[in-house]
This record gives sequence, structure tokens and C-alpha cells, in this order.
Amino acid sequence: MESLEWIPAFESANTIVSVSTTFHPAAQLLPIPPDLVLASSDEVFFYVHATQVLGVSSNYFNGIAAPNLAKPDTLESVARLPENAMVLNIILHTAYGIPCAHYKPTLDTLVAAIDAMPTYGLSPKVHVAPSTPLFTLVLNQAPMQPLVVYTLAARHDLYELARPVSGYLLSFPLESFKDELAATIGAVYLKRLFLLHLARLDTLKRLLLPPPHPHPSTEQCDFAEQKKLTRAWSLAASYVAWDARADLAPSAIQSALLPLADHLPCELCKQSLADRVKHLLVQWSFVRYYSRKLSS
Repeated sequence: MESLEWIPAFESANTIVSVSTTFHPAAQLLPIPPDLVLASSDEVFFYVHATQVLGVSSNYFNGIAAPNLAKPDTLESVARLPENAMVLNIILHTAYGIPCAHYKPTLDTLVAAIDAMPTYGLSPKVHVAPSTPLFTLVLNQAPMQPLVVYTLAARHDLYELARPVSGYLLSFPLESFKDELAATIGAVYLKRLFLLHLARLDTLKRLLLPPPHPHPSTEQCDFAEQKKLTRAWSLAASYVAWDARADLAPSAIQSALLPLADHLPCELCKQSLADRVKHLLVQWSFVRYYSRKLSS
């Protein structure tokens, strides 16, 4: 860790500065007044309590709040940090356990804040857990940029975040992964994502396998005649399975299987086919990828 330098906050008494609307000198976040001033890279000042950041940090907030550190006796000097105000604001809200959703941070800002947390001794696994406001903020933005969120989760081993986000990646072509992205995600979470895709495809193939249930034999359509439908189903199901992706739409299944009825003279066979397709769609809709445990 680099040595910390305390720098005068203001060059003159007339200097106009930007101060955080949450972490300002008069804020009553704790019963005691703030005793530590932090400045972001874009010159926004945050007045915080050393005891609070010490309580959540494993490295004295990157040494800034170390008990043996010689700090000024007044709030006229600050510790300048490399993060911008939006990122530092999220880090400090997290340190205080205060929700920051009303600031409407972008996903890029959230990612930058979570990536910076270990620098200040804050564990993402603790502060981006399912019960935390930050977890909800990130997860709510996952549908728009699922790969960014999944990569973030992999980077910090946030399994509970990766699990629901992986469902949004079912349409992502895994063959398009570049080496750099794969290295960023890492072997463990990349394997989990691949296995999730494979599990979905295996489930689809299993669901497609049973043909329509035969109806009682009639004079116009005996069991031998019904085997034509069984063979046609097998061919169409194989076609669906061959080109299927993990996010296969129900409409694609219907488009491939329902036209088989055009070649069936028997109304009972047509009904059996319709019932089988309907049941298949129901089964496919209940493949709950978002509640499936990622393979380890």
C-alpha cells in the first residue's frame, strides 16, 4: 500500500467546493460528528466516521483510517482517492449500510464500485449478498447487460448473483466467447455456464423423445397406421433437437411439430398430436433454469 498523504482541502476561505448530499458535515448518520474527510478524483468531499469504515474494512479502509496513522486534528485536510464521486458514493453507502438506489447509479458505476471494494477492505461476498440493497440494484440491471453482471459475479465469486443472471445468457452463443473474456470469467464460472446450456439441451431432447400417445384402434386408423405419426414425430423432433439452442422459443417447437397434422387423415391422430405438443410446451416452460443450481 502506498503511503497516505494528507492534503489541505481548501486553498483559501473563499474556495467553492462540492460536498456529498449524504456525507456532509451536518449529516447525522451517527450520534458523533464525522472525523474523516475523503475527496473523490472529481473533487467531491465526503465527511465520514473513521469508526464506521473501520468496522466494515479489513485493511483500515486501505490504511486511511488506521489508528496509528498521523491524521490532522481538524477537518480542513482530506485524503484524496482515485475513484470518482459516483463510485465513492456507492462504496461509502455500502460501508454505512445505506441504500443508494435513489441515486439511480448505472451498471458501469456499480461494477466499478464493487471492483474497488477489496481495495478498501470491503468484501463483495458480504456486501453484494442476496439480502443487500446492492445485490438488488445489480440484479435489476442484469437483463440489459447479463454478460457484464455474470462476469462481475465470476470475478468476485458471487455465486448467488451468477445463478439468476445465467438465465439471461441462454441466448448467448457460447462459441463466440473470446479468449480474453473467457479468462476474465475464469474456468469455474465458464464451466458452469456451459453446463447450464448443455443441461437445457439435454432436457429438451428428453422431453421431445416420447411420441404422441396412440389412440384406440379404429377401422380407419389401426395401430399400424398410427406408426406413421410416430415416425414423423421422431423425424421432426430430431430436427428440433439438432438446431436447438438453450433458449429455444415455444413458437419454434410449435412451428416444427404442429404441421405434422397436415398429413394426418385421422382426426384422433390430429388430436393426439395437438395434445402432445401442448404437453411438451408446458413441460418446456417449467424447466426453471433460474432456480436450477449451477453445476460445480
